[in-house]
Amino acid sequence: MLGVFKPVQVAKFVEDRRFQNFIISVIIFNAITLAMETSTNLLAAYGPVLHALDHIALGIFVAELLAKFYAYRAKFFSDSWNVFDLIIIGIAVIPATGPFAVLRALRVLRVLRLISVVPSMRKVVSGLLTAIPGMASIAALLGLIIFVAGVMATKLFGVISPENFGDLGTSLFTLFQVMTGEAWPDIAKSIMVQAPMAWLFFVIYILVSSFAVLNLFIAVVVSGMEDELRQDIREEEAKQSEMLAAANAEILAELRALRAEIAAMKQNA
Repeated sequence: MLGVFKPVQVAKFVEDRRFQNFIISVIIFNAITLAMETSTNLLAAYGPVLHALDHIALGIFVAELLAKFYAYRAKFFSDSWNVFDLIIIGIAVIPATGPFAVLRALRVLRVLRLISVVPSMRKVVSGLLTAIPGMASIAALLGLIIFVAGVMATKLFGVISPENFGDLGTSLFTLFQVMTGEAWPDIAKSIMVQAPMAWLFFVIYILVSSFAVLNLFIAVVVSGMEDELRQDIREEEAKQSEMLAAANAEILAELRALRAEIAAMKQNA
C-alpha cells in the first residue's frame, strides 16, 4: 500500500504536526488502558476490550514505524530517536507467553515514546545526555567522599552503633541514607549519647555531600540544558539565514529579469 506513495510524500505525512498530535493522543490513550489493566475489577469486567484496545494501539505504532522505514530507508537509523522507538516497539511485539510472560509488564515502556514525539521532552533528554560526562566526574567525587566518610565513621562509631556503622558496607549505606536527609537526626542523636561531639562529623558530611556536591549535579544539568538551548537557537538562526538568503536571491533574480525586460522595451522603442 505504501508503494502508491513516494517516500517524500510519506516522510511529509509522518512529520506533519497533525499526525504527531495523533500519535501523542494514541500514546496517552494506551497509557490509560495499561493503567486500567492494573485494576483487578476493571480487568475482570473489561479485560477483552482493554486487550483489544492495546493491540490496536500497538498496530498503530507498528504502522508508523513501517512508514518511517519506507520514508527514510537507511537514514532511519541515523536518528537515535528512531532507534529508540524501534527498540520500544520491538519489545512490545515479542510474544508475552511462556518464558516471555514477564515482558508483558514492559508494555508500559511504550509510554516513553512521548519523549521521542514531544520536542520539548527531547530537548530535556538531550540536555541530560550532554551533561553525562560532567555528572560522571561529580559522581566519582561523591563516591570518594562517601568512601572516606564511611571508613572514618566505621572507626569512630562502629562500637557505639554497630547496627549503623558496624562495618564498611553498613556505614556506606547509612551515610547514603544520611545524605538523602532521611532519619539522620535519629542516627546522630543515638550516637551523641556516648559521643557528644559526633554532631560535628554529621554536619560537615551533610554540608559537603548534600549541599555542595549534589548542587554540582544541578549546575552541570542546567549547563547542559543551556548548551542544548543555544544549539537550538543557532540552528533556528541558520534556518532563518538560509530562508532570507533564498528570498534575497529570488528578489535579485526578479530584479534582473525586470531590468532585462525594461532594456528590451527601450531597444524596441
